[in-house]
Amino acid sequence: MTAPAPALELVLASGSPRRRHLLAGAGIHPRVRPADIDETPLPNEGPATYVERLARAKALELVNPGEVVLAADTTVTIDGEILAKPDDLDHARVMLTQLSGRTHHTMTGVAIHRADEGRTESTVIETAVRFVDLSAADLDWYLSSSECLDKAGAYAIQGSAAVLVESVTGSVSNVVGLPLAETLALARRVGLDLRQL
Repeated sequence: MTAPAPALELVLASGSPRRRHLLAGAGIHPRVRPADIDETPLPNEGPATYVERLARAKALELVNPGEVVLAADTTVTIDGEILAKPDDLDHARVMLTQLSGRTHHTMTGVAIHRADEGRTESTVIETAVRFVDLSAADLDWYLSSSECLDKAGAYAIQGSAAVLVESVTGSVSNVVGLPLAETLALARRVGLDLRQL
C-alpha cells in the first residue's frame, strides 16, 4: 500500500496586505513569510525581466521541505522607465505627473516554487492603465493621504487613486499587486490548486 503524499504548506513570500487580501478573497490563506532581497534593478534591465527575476528570487530565498512558496513583484513602467516605490512625497509627485493623462503599464512577476519537486515556474502579467489629466489640486489632494508612499508608481488603484484612473485594459488585480486568475493558472502548471492547500 502506497503511503499518502505529505501535505504541502503554502507560503506567501510577501508582507503586502493587498496580496493577502486578494488571496483571501479567492479562499486562499497562506502562511506569510516576507522575503528580504535587494530589489535594485540591474543595469539595462527591462521591467518584465526585472519583476520576474525578483519574483523568482523571493520564491527561492528560503524554502523549507513541504512548502509551496508563492512570490510576486509589481512595478509600473512608462517610456521604458521602471517606477518602483517613491522615496518621498516629492518623488511621488514627479511619478504621478509622468502618469497624468497617459497610459502606463503595470507588470507583476509571479513565481511558484514547489520544494517537494525542486521546481519553479514563473510568469509576467502586464496591464495597461490610463490616468485622467491631473491638475495641481488633484495631485495635492491625493498626496495629502500619503497612500502613495509604499506603492509602485506612487498610487493604489484599490484606494483613493481609483478616481485618477480613466481606464484599465487587462487584469485589475494585477494593478493591485497579484493577478489572481493568472496565479491560479501558474499553480496548475506545477500540478497544484492553491485553494486546496
